[in-house]
Amino acid sequence: MRKVLSANLRQDAHVLLEAATLKDALQAVYGNEFDVILLDQKLPDGDGAEVLKAVQIAEPSTAVVMLSAYGTVELAVEAMRNGAFDFLTKPFSADNLRAVVRRAAERASLHRENHLLRETVDRLEGESEIRGTSAAILRLREIINRVGPTDATVLISGETGTGKELVARAVHKASRRADKPMISVNCAAFTETLLESELFGHERGAFTGADKTRHGVFEAAHQGTLFLDEAGEMSAGAQSKLLRVLAEGRITRVGSTASRDVDVRVLVATHRDLRKEVQEGRFRQDLYYRLAIVPISVPPLRERVTDIPELAQYLLHRIAEDLKLAAPRALHPDALQQLMSYSFPGNVRELRNLLERACILSSLPEIIWIDLPEEAPDPAAGLALPQFQGDALPEEFHLRSTLASWEKRIIEQTLAKTNGAKTEAARRLGLSKSDLSYKLSKYGL
Repeated sequence: MRKVLSANLRQDAHVLLEAATLKDALQAVYGNEFDVILLDQKLPDGDGAEVLKAVQIAEPSTAVVMLSAYGTVELAVEAMRNGAFDFLTKPFSADNLRAVVRRAAERASLHRENHLLRETVDRLEGESEIRGTSAAILRLREIINRVGPTDATVLISGETGTGKELVARAVHKASRRADKPMISVNCAAFTETLLESELFGHERGAFTGADKTRHGVFEAAHQGTLFLDEAGEMSAGAQSKLLRVLAEGRITRVGSTASRDVDVRVLVATHRDLRKEVQEGRFRQDLYYRLAIVPISVPPLRERVTDIPELAQYLLHRIAEDLKLAAPRALHPDALQQLMSYSFPGNVRELRNLLERACILSSLPEIIWIDLPEEAPDPAAGLALPQFQGDALPEEFHLRSTLASWEKRIIEQTLAKTNGAKTEAARRLGLSKSDLSYKLSKYGL
């Protein structure tokens, strides 16, 4: 029977492992990860149900197809109740077997994908992503804890890259809607017509290309949370319709006259100063006051420099996971000081980008200052360079001697940091060892 099964299943390019006894089957289950197990009800040294129980403990995502020559309804029901994916009674056709195995493999793959997605969502949600112990972050957490359990509309403002969506997820997780969906929409990514369709849905034929009825995100987020990112980019028409929904709790699909009740908590984020936008007539004042029931300002990274060490360590662990590195990179104290002296106009997002590039380009377990991209200032930035008034240059300027002096000082500083280790100094300077030796001789170092 095993030979027949193997011959049939190899036609679909499955990778197979065979076991003839209960003992062999249990060893296989505990030593491997299977998509599908074809399991006979009767084994020479025991009952297949024991293997089924072991699978449920070792790898619940594995789909088990029970086989038996003594098929009864009661036996099949019992197997399914115990976690089997399907039950086949011998004899069965090869085509039926292959179809069942294909479905079982798809089910196992979807089960694992769903588990991975849930883990990813859990990792992305909530305050665990808001790192730091600075006064600004402690205040931010306090506001989240206060506003989370309410149904108040929240306006989250802050510079690009500060983590406004993380704050929105933390508010959602702290709310009574935490077990319901949180749906995000970037308002800057759609034209006026498409944004209205995205928010409120549309009826078939409402506009060119609307070949079927489509639900909007307000309906999809019913009883949950809707996060509108970059809400300051909405057109006047979209603002008017959003105001009506917030006031009435009802939406109307594009191309329809029928309205529908929705129960949605709205969180809004923007990098713009909406007060200024209101004053200049680009944003509705009544909508602003409807959105800003509880305003939350996310501090830029330059205002919480003391959080950079913790943030950097956390991001390096995340980067190691994403790049599948054997271990997270460490950060040399000089490189950390370099990061803490930088203003980070791109905030936490820019910090992650700098660290990720350094991890990709560095071959050593520790990131040093020279591994960081040019955006962050390096120790050589403090070296004295000639200063000229305006654009005026002196009539005579010895460029070569000035550059040579600067190069000599950089090499001296690098050798001091490496305690005279020439190979490491050459690596940090981006030179070959022979090039460095030549320069040491040239400058008498």
